[in-house]
Amino acid sequence: MTLAVRAVAATDQGLVRSNNEDAVFVGNRLFVVADGMGGLPAGELASDILVQTLSTVDTSPDTGEPLQDLIAALQTANQRIEAAVADDDARDGMGTTVTALLLSGDRLAALNVGDSRCYLLRDGEFQQLTRDDTYVQALVDQGVLTPDDARRHPQRALVTQAVQGGPFRPAGRMIPARVGDRYLLCSDGLSDYVEDAVIAQTLREVADRKECAGRLVQRTLDNGAPDNVTVIVADVVEA
Repeated sequence: MTLAVRAVAATDQGLVRSNNEDAVFVGNRLFVVADGMGGLPAGELASDILVQTLSTVDTSPDTGEPLQDLIAALQTANQRIEAAVADDDARDGMGTTVTALLLSGDRLAALNVGDSRCYLLRDGEFQQLTRDDTYVQALVDQGVLTPDDARRHPQRALVTQAVQGGPFRPAGRMIPARVGDRYLLCSDGLSDYVEDAVIAQTLREVADRKECAGRLVQRTLDNGAPDNVTVIVADVVEA
């Protein structure tokens, strides 16, 4: 059986921010969400550089090594961000998170740096595939905070690594692809302000991808949307 992924993206600058530093890419087999940081206009530039660089993987031959392909493209994006910072001191500190999903045959590679997330809904079971590179996640891992505490912590947005021209360690995993699987990629503008239970319920109940993506963004707007929000809803289907 030949598998494919069909996906829809939705993004909004939210109700507080004056610009949208998120960037998104939906291809034939590659799907990327990036959340820029560093202020106007540097954050937008960083996320745009990353997404434009990674997008080349979508049309490149499938090597059968999707994680390695993503990491190589990510390293190139990192170098380009480093060069952009060197060109203008005002860009110092700019960078971006990333979460990406790449289909290769009957497998999917999931990669992330920072706190943009990838979730999987399989047979009704909802799980987070990525781990946040954040200060509060480290406290959760140490047993200092509960996940609920972390959601309300004033420093929940403090990332411990990002793609910003320096060293970083991406986290990746391979997932067997199954027809009927539904993936969600999102910036923290969704996951910080909409509870996982509500996200899961929306993914289960709203079959249409476009409507589902729009509904998730609307959930964030209903909760005040203090940050940019970007989502990709992606379904594995038989090609």
